[in-house]
Amino acid sequence: MTRVAAVDCGTNSVRLLIADIAPGEGGGTLTDVERRMEIVRLGEGVDETGRLSPAALERTFTAMRGYADLIERHGARAGHGPVKTRVVATSATRDAENRADFVSGVVDIFGVVPEVISGDEEAELSFAGATRELAALRPARPYLVVDIGGGSTEFVLGSSSADASRSTDIGCVRMTERHLRDDPPTPLQISGAAADIDAALASVREAVPVDEARTLVGLAGSVTTVAGIALDLPEYDSDRIHLSRVTATQVHEVTRRLLHATRAERAEIPVMHPGRVDVIGAGALILDRIMREYGFGAVVVSERDILDGIAWSLL
Repeated sequence: MTRVAAVDCGTNSVRLLIADIAPGEGGGTLTDVERRMEIVRLGEGVDETGRLSPAALERTFTAMRGYADLIERHGARAGHGPVKTRVVATSATRDAENRADFVSGVVDIFGVVPEVISGDEEAELSFAGATRELAALRPARPYLVVDIGGGSTEFVLGSSSADASRSTDIGCVRMTERHLRDDPPTPLQISGAAADIDAALASVREAVPVDEARTLVGLAGSVTTVAGIALDLPEYDSDRIHLSRVTATQVHEVTRRLLHATRAERAEIPVMHPGRVDVIGAGALILDRIMREYGFGAVVVSERDILDGIAWSLL
């Protein structure tokens, strides 16, 4: 048994998984010890300025200091000593001119150098994390795993491992800042965002044979929130959301509802995390356009994603 800590720093959120991992039949087991998420909006304004703002960096470092304390406590409490830790940063940090400021802050907090990974590496980790628990459902293969983040969306096609992937610069934060600026967004803004997304989806086809996929697997907060709304949950319930199946009709209806709602109306939705209120319309639109353009009638929703992939990589 190995105790590991995985930290995923994305454009919108920073997340922590402390887990015990054991090798074994079927690839081994991963048991959660602690799983946390904070909305820090690290990528706020990066699409326009090309830089991580001081305020965004400080929000992120504040969350990370709390995570470092948790890692230290869980290592000492269980007698493990130092926990194997990997910190991964994705789209916003890849795009930022001043990412050295981010790297030095992370080293001060965790004592490890963060890995600012490529879109392809992000896709591989997302696929590994998302697909380990799918066997029980016996979905048709190959899978198209789609990870909708704040700054980018990763597309990975594969059966037991990733065979083809593409990272695109469409994400819920980026599309909101670029297009959906009114409350609620105007029809012209929505059509502009849809056109931007569709152009990215066309580029994905150049690298990933999406038509070969038999099952669409959706990851990350935009997808899980859409699923929670479609399931009409009275509160966010990851157990009910994980491995649920949401139809294209449901996704389209939820997307329409979110894009026509005001910020105040979105905030009243029971499953809505406060940090997703501003960007959930764009996240839902990305999922909706993917299903329309690639012809999927349903999406299997996974609560396991790149964070779990990072943890498995430490075994």
